Amino acid sequence: MNKAGSKMPRERVIFLVDVQSFFASIEKTADRSLQHKPIVVAGDPERRSGVILAACPLAKQWGIETAEALWEAQQKCPGVTVVKPHMQKYIEISVQLTAIMESFSDLVEPYSIDEQFIDLTPTLHLFGGSPYQAARLLQHKIQQEIGVYARIGIGPNKVLAKMACDNFAKKNKEGIAHISYDTLPATLWPLPVRSLFGVGSRMSRHLERMGIRTIGQLAQTPVERLRKKWGINGERLWLTANGIDESPVSPRSHDEQKAIGHHMTLPRDYETLEQIKVILLELSEEVGRRARRKGYVGDTVSVGVRGARFDLPTGFHRQTKLTEKTNDGLDVFKAAFDLFCTHWDGEPIRSAGVALSGLEPDHCRQLSLFNFETTLKKERLSKAVDHIKNKYGAAAILRAASLTAAGQARDRAQKIGGHYK
Repeated sequence: MNKAGSKMPRERVIFLVDVQSFFASIEKTADRSLQHKPIVVAGDPERRSGVILAACPLAKQWGIETAEALWEAQQKCPGVTVVKPHMQKYIEISVQLTAIMESFSDLVEPYSIDEQFIDLTPTLHLFGGSPYQAARLLQHKIQQEIGVYARIGIGPNKVLAKMACDNFAKKNKEGIAHISYDTLPATLWPLPVRSLFGVGSRMSRHLERMGIRTIGQLAQTPVERLRKKWGINGERLWLTANGIDESPVSPRSHDEQKAIGHHMTLPRDYETLEQIKVILLELSEEVGRRARRKGYVGDTVSVGVRGARFDLPTGFHRQTKLTEKTNDGLDVFKAAFDLFCTHWDGEPIRSAGVALSGLEPDHCRQLSLFNFETTLKKERLSKAVDHIKNKYGAAAILRAASLTAAGQARDRAQKIGGHYK
């Protein structure tokens, strides 16, 4: 029985599979000369993307951390080898990982490019009946077919599988760890509260000021106290600390989106409205294209920018609601540009983002009687442009503004996720 007086959920067998230093491991597999060298995968040091995306275990021994600046990593380890990312390759291997896991169960849910959940409850008997044995088989298959080392957390639900992986499997020799409801108090509860999934540095400070320093203390705190302070988020923390998570492993969990957005860190500070206008147009066009590809229309446009100063960060994030749902890039741009002009403080910016939300399937929308012909004309034009880009590449047809010095569309057409393919 849990503190709420209800029975504990049935024990499922859930794995969280995490590939060690995913990008770096793939690069070492592709180039055997890198095997015994400390390497980092990082963006171009000449641009603002010069940050560490992944560091191999040898590099981490020098204190190098993900997301720190490349120059900082090179100071820590002067001999570190810097490898530029190959995002297309990483995506392809992530898809291969999913295929391997689907040979164990059809209940596979990608959590990130290098982490995936798998529910073996229906199929465990096919792999010896032991969660540990099944994990070893899966680990071996990934190593044999892809050449990378996977750590596996096992639990009766997704949250415990995740914490088993992060807190134990990543730190032991086997790369496998199991937390059950029975072992939860002895394994997870003694850990500091910052080790709880969903607790960041700010939340851990809040909890510590309340006298809650371990996961066990959080689990034993009256849920009403947490709910009173943080509402539903407080209750979620209490449930996580008690290892309660009923969410299924769903292969279709990412099919429905709440928003479609596109963000860009600029190669240099953009200072004038004419420069920024080009970027907002390119972002809006890409948002519209993605929405059409996924079959969505939306009625809420948001814009976020960050100022160029690091010592005193400035910027804003604002949104506005449209009169009609759309997936047309120009419609998105007009709203985005108006928002920007209204809220910009005139200072240079270093990054910008545009998003479309309030989504619904395109086939469900009601077209206005008064601009029916105009809407159909825009849709036909958008489909023609999409067809050209899909066939010949994203840079095959561009607006003239993208050919100016401020334009980034041609350069970004060569990238995935902001990094070269």
